[in-house]
Amino acid sequence: MQKREHWGSKMGFILAASGSAVGLGNIWKYPHMAGENGGAAFTIVYLICILVVGLPLVIGEFVIGRKTQLSPVGAFESIAPKSNWKWVGMLGVASAFVILAFYGVVGGWTLRYAFLSLVGGFSELAGNPELAGEQFNTFISNSINPIFWQIIFMGFTMIVIVQGVKGGIEKWTKVMMPAIFIILVLLMIRGLTLPNGTKALEFLFQPKFEDLTASSIVLALGHAFFTLSLGMGTMITYGSYLRNDQNLLSSALWIIFLDTLIAMMAGVAIFATVFAMGADPGAGPGLIFVVLPTIFPNIAGGALWGTLFFFLLFMAALTSAISILEVITAYFIDQKKWSREKATFLFGTVVTIVGIFCSMSMGAFNDFNNIFNISFFDFLDYLSSKYMLPIGGMLTAIFILYKWGISNFIADMVLGMENPKINHTIIRILFAVSASVVGFIILNEVIANLTGTPIIG
Repeated sequence: MQKREHWGSKMGFILAASGSAVGLGNIWKYPHMAGENGGAAFTIVYLICILVVGLPLVIGEFVIGRKTQLSPVGAFESIAPKSNWKWVGMLGVASAFVILAFYGVVGGWTLRYAFLSLVGGFSELAGNPELAGEQFNTFISNSINPIFWQIIFMGFTMIVIVQGVKGGIEKWTKVMMPAIFIILVLLMIRGLTLPNGTKALEFLFQPKFEDLTASSIVLALGHAFFTLSLGMGTMITYGSYLRNDQNLLSSALWIIFLDTLIAMMAGVAIFATVFAMGADPGAGPGLIFVVLPTIFPNIAGGALWGTLFFFLLFMAALTSAISILEVITAYFIDQKKWSREKATFLFGTVVTIVGIFCSMSMGAFNDFNNIFNISFFDFLDYLSSKYMLPIGGMLTAIFILYKWGISNFIADMVLGMENPKINHTIIRILFAVSASVVGFIILNEVIANLTGTPIIG
């Protein structure tokens, strides 16, 4: 039997789990949602949601992983043998596969744009979002170029994973997470020192309660859940490499703090630059690959700042991709007794091939679009974010509540805590609220699809 790998240090685990949570969504999605939905008012609601809904599930996944020392399928099977609960773990592994297929494509885009900025490729886009949009659409619809960058990105991911938990994931996240933080600080300072750059602080942090709607609250709930990589077994897998001396409550709070801090810092850095250059702060996803490349050339040292920004995006994407591939790899190591090398390279390659079809679906390979009116890329994104992840998260909460039992869960949770005083009723209520809220998010989406009008939204 293979000896279980473990994290080399408590901080290494916190940085690795934070790296999993810090992804592309933090850099553009949260700042945009906050700015358009009440600024600091949205942030307050989001923080409440992340503590009420996200925190119990993060700790829940950590405890399941640490208790069993197994990846998701084996973990559920170990606690509930000869039952169907192992399929919750299978759903997590399947979710990881689906997400990494399209995530690797976007990771490739970040690499390409970092290289483009480095060689001065943004200079012709200065102040011309139409041309930038055309260039971006030409790039992503090309049959070769985005695939080239996707393969490089997935290659980086596989190289880290094959080196193992301590020598690969922990070692590299200890480098990348501080680097992400330092680059964000530099970008924030540069943005805030530009004319009108401080408007970003007002945009993001001044409470605008009149802009806070029921739809905003659903957005906050959804993002609080998705930002922490819940429902796909990532935190179960990372938790399975823990020893019993780790305080899971303080670790989870640190991860939530770092995840939220980096999202807010990214918002300041991006919107300070946007306001300074008079661009549209409501450009949404297009802000990153279309609007910002037109802004950087107008700033002194723009090639440097643009390169730093897209390299930051690349590292944020890579820390998340590493954790996602580890879920798949750990499944085959634990359940099929494969070597780490075989599991990493075989399924890293399979995911990359599926990702190639995702990339091509935005250009030449558009048969899926013609049949379903949605690209294969967007279909996998929608399937995972709207259904697979929330269903996995909801079932994990229900599993802890009704199958494993709160008393058994708390007995394992308190390991590593000094003088633990845990109220069983509060824990039970938190998991019930988490399951109910995530269940509502799923129901809201189903009703929106069936009737064309969501309950809220």
